[in-house]
Amino acid sequence: MGIHVIKLPDVGEGVAEAEFVEVHAKVGDEVEPDQNLADVMTDKATVEIPSPRKGKVVWIGPEVGETVAVGSEIIKLEVEGKGNQAEVEAEKAETKPAEHKAPEPEEKPQEREPEAVSTPKPEKDRSVAQEAARAQHTSVPAADRPRARAEGEKPLASPAVRRRAMDRGVKLEQVMGTGPAGRITHDDLDAYIAGDAPARTGGAGAGYAADTSVQEVKVIGLRRKIAEKMAESKRRIPHITYVEEVDVTALEDLRAHMNAAGKAEGKPKLTILPFLMRALVLALKRYPHINARFDDDAGVVQQFGGVHLGIATQTDNGLIVPVIRHAEANDLWRNAEEVLRLSSAAREGTAKRDELSGSTITITSLGPLGGLVTTPVINHPEVAIVGVNKIQTLPRYDAEGRVVPRKLMNLSSGFDHRIVDGWDAAEFVRAIKGYLEHPATMFV
Repeated sequence: MGIHVIKLPDVGEGVAEAEFVEVHAKVGDEVEPDQNLADVMTDKATVEIPSPRKGKVVWIGPEVGETVAVGSEIIKLEVEGKGNQAEVEAEKAETKPAEHKAPEPEEKPQEREPEAVSTPKPEKDRSVAQEAARAQHTSVPAADRPRARAEGEKPLASPAVRRRAMDRGVKLEQVMGTGPAGRITHDDLDAYIAGDAPARTGGAGAGYAADTSVQEVKVIGLRRKIAEKMAESKRRIPHITYVEEVDVTALEDLRAHMNAAGKAEGKPKLTILPFLMRALVLALKRYPHINARFDDDAGVVQQFGGVHLGIATQTDNGLIVPVIRHAEANDLWRNAEEVLRLSSAAREGTAKRDELSGSTITITSLGPLGGLVTTPVINHPEVAIVGVNKIQTLPRYDAEGRVVPRKLMNLSSGFDHRIVDGWDAAEFVRAIKGYLEHPATMFV
């Protein structure tokens, strides 16, 4: 038997490090060749780490959420025949600086030896109450430490603890006490509730008991990338938000007509997004400095002739922005197909790298949630984002002064105030409004 060392591979594009975001095997698992062992995330994509050989996992180095350098050892397998550990150790010896005369230990103290891999790690999501109960247990004399109650023995607890347990549907016979003579304390009850306590389904007082459990959720992977991106955008960009009401009654009538006609031909259903994309493309011809990316480090604004539209898409893992390239060259149906294809790929995690970067302006929509007004964050280094709010049927006055029902929607848009003046922002949104309220003008 030998040890095969798996290192973080060079994923290309100048990436020097990656974040260890998910582990698909644990120590002791038998794995097959090409089986995915772990996922790492770079600034551009998530990369799978496959098993090069059949074997047993005996060591996993990085913790989930840890950033590791390319070439770092991340996983070790026990394999049949000769492994590559000797070669790896030889490489280490060759790269060791000459001035280091004192021999270094074969492995760092914090690394686990293959023989010790079965040692369990302490739970990281232990609640505050659990930790308090554990600390109390270890600090009391042996005579007063928790002991198992004999069958039928009544648990000791104060009236307040008993009341809380009753309200939460907890049987005190199931709770281990850490107080003197095995008395159940509030901390004991909290620790039990934070674990696998049975849920109370009804009765007086249900739902009114205090829940003191605390769960720590580490911000890793895509969620950390989103957090960093949002923080960078808000830190570097002075946002200006402009909200405009749009009457989409005529647009909705046209959309319903086109969907009815397209259904017979097998065309995709048109949402409001393809129409907004068309209106956006036409408005950007009049305001090309808004279809841009601002490199504030170099002090250069890149204005693009082609419109590469980012479509903010909510997935199970967080917000992803796939990009529809050259939206100006697409008709309504083509844009509808691209929105469907790319949003599905983003949700399934199959979107390619070049489909997730390079946007020049972004559209964001909360779909049926919509809201009345939003303040969308610009997708740095772009200079504008257009947000779609929900459509409502509301009363409005017509030209003769009569109250009539109209379908109304707000556009909530954000702009980089360093590049886009407030006046230009308002005119740009009003240009979009004009196309949406008079949809025939988009095709003349």
